[in-house]
Amino acid sequence: MGPQSGTARVAGPITESDLDAVLAIEACAYAFPWRRSHFLDSLAAGHWTALWRDDAGELVGYAVAMQAVDEMHLLNLTVAPPHQRRGHARALLDALQAEASTHGMASLWLEVRPSNERARRLYAARGFEEVGLRRAYYPAPHGRREDAVVMRLQLAGGRAGLAAAPAAGTVAAAPAARARAPAETDDPHGLD
Repeated sequence: MGPQSGTARVAGPITESDLDAVLAIEACAYAFPWRRSHFLDSLAAGHWTALWRDDAGELVGYAVAMQAVDEMHLLNLTVAPPHQRRGHARALLDALQAEASTHGMASLWLEVRPSNERARRLYAARGFEEVGLRRAYYPAPHGRREDAVVMRLQLAGGRAGLAAAPAAGTVAAAPAARARAPAETDDPHGLD
């Protein structure tokens, strides 16, 4: 039924009835989790979503991405802490990449905290390149803010892109600038 990792699989899109379980994982995975309203907004906008469940039906993780012209923007990819480091995030990325390729997308974009080294390593290993920085994007403890590293993956066979990669060291003006994950949330990349 789609990409698999161990005994987990994509079990369909997120629905409103899944949000209690999704929010429980958010609360365990992040200091600044997405709120119910963030997920409801994504569902109402028709964003691509995927639930990742094990064979017993337990929710292992999920992803949310939005399509913008010829690009997909990963807004949230989370694996429940007890299930991390088992390949689930890689498999969810595979599902997202397959979805993007099916629709002829030219690239995938995301933001990630500089301090989230594990996620950055995963994305780099999957071919994402660091192409920019968003200053003070994420909330941090004690009322501070943390930057976001903007990463992009060029997809083979996608339609010609409208947005060229920014020059090194500049702030990217990717689809994230047009519609990004809510700034009040933590780095939505609770991974492997």
